Amino acid sequence: MPPTLLISRELPTLQYSPTCDRFDGTWEKPLSTLLGLGRAAGADFIEFFLERTNYISCLAEDDLITSISPRLSTGAGVRIFKGSGDCYVSTNDLSFSGLRSALEKGLSILGLNLPTPNAYIPETNLEIFRDYAGTKGKEVWLSQCSSMQEMGDILLAANHQLSLKANHVQSRRTIYFRDWQEVMVAASDGTFARDIRLTQSVGYNLLCADGEHRSSIGKRVGDTSDPNFLRGWQYQSDAERVAESAGKMLYADYVESGNYPIIMANEFGGVIFHEACGHLLETTQIERQSTPFIDKKGEKIAHENLTAWDEGLSDKAFGTIDMDDEGMPTQRTLLIENGILKNFLADRTGSMRTGHPRTGSGRRQNYTYAAASRMRNTYIAPGAYSLDDLFASVDKGIYCKNMGGGSVGATGEFNFGVSEAYLIENGKITKPLKGATLIGEAKEIMNKISMSSQDLGLAAGFCGSVSGSVYVTVGQPHIKVDSITVGGR
Repeated sequence: MPPTLLISRELPTLQYSPTCDRFDGTWEKPLSTLLGLGRAAGADFIEFFLERTNYISCLAEDDLITSISPRLSTGAGVRIFKGSGDCYVSTNDLSFSGLRSALEKGLSILGLNLPTPNAYIPETNLEIFRDYAGTKGKEVWLSQCSSMQEMGDILLAANHQLSLKANHVQSRRTIYFRDWQEVMVAASDGTFARDIRLTQSVGYNLLCADGEHRSSIGKRVGDTSDPNFLRGWQYQSDAERVAESAGKMLYADYVESGNYPIIMANEFGGVIFHEACGHLLETTQIERQSTPFIDKKGEKIAHENLTAWDEGLSDKAFGTIDMDDEGMPTQRTLLIENGILKNFLADRTGSMRTGHPRTGSGRRQNYTYAAASRMRNTYIAPGAYSLDDLFASVDKGIYCKNMGGGSVGATGEFNFGVSEAYLIENGKITKPLKGATLIGEAKEIMNKISMSSQDLGLAAGFCGSVSGSVYVTVGQPHIKVDSITVGGR
């Protein structure tokens, strides 16, 4: 029997003093006490998630900095499980009494009562503190990032490059953000871990107009773990590519509607796999009975040439994390191998309710959300074909070089705009096209991705779902889709 810490009536008199400006080992005592209190009240499982953030964004429009938006936040969430039920309560009061109040509110929601005044509170033995921030030298990241003055100077210089490279410019926008986050997780299964994350992104948006002709092209790059990211941004080459694409699309012909074979570019082309298939492999979809793949593990759901991964390990990728928001170390998860469904993405709740093993995929936007199964770096693996092989296989089709926005239904129906496209004739790229929209259904298109090239590329993205918006990587090599509905004029 584990040793006891205290008697219930002593709780109001406790004075814990954990470090206020960082999460470290001094938080063990108050959190283990609260976890013990929750267990004594009858909860099956309790988890605390603590968070501090330091965020700033900067926007340059034409030749002016038009917005600088800083944000600081501190808070915690507690999730409590009892039987098949659970609840989540958040607070921005990190004092012992504030965390205890959040715990008590959660317990009451589940119909649980606090122990009587003379009840013993059993100790929750937490693991040896796993401090990814300390062991990996992350403490200095925030101080090494670009200053506000430096942010503005770089964005203005980048925006000026667009004015030099592009013609018929109507507006130039460059936006950057830096998101620094410190998190701690303590749970009644012994989990006790801390991490610091640094996520940054910068991107262009260029709008050109000439009479009735319009084109809009954007490009974004993102990074984790590098305080020098903005300083190292190659904005001259990015400006040149964006300007070139906008110029080609300005006078492009509109695509004719129909069914076409398409070649989809690498990097952000992977957004369709992410949206149309990746979400359907999260256990949140199994819980809702809203995925066509719910009982397909071990069966063929895609073309035999398709293999896909989700992982949190790629160096500096936008979805890379050392641990998820439930304290589980990150890992690689094989989703599809040669067309066969191998695994789903599972957080703690998803694992409990579906039986699929946890994959280090419990993620959340911030402390106001409970974690849920979410993607990290998700991509189609490189294949055996060359880029020339893909194009040579198409007599008449469309090359989708840059993807725009789109929407996905609950069970995988999707439509995505293409911001930069070209006609393929006899295996060669000919004229530019605009106005293309890709329309399809996940379980159908997955079996039509028949060829993948060897040029895997990853791109930064943002993903919204039940646990808020999180940073993710989408990616793929160039792929060929044998046939897809293309909306146009």
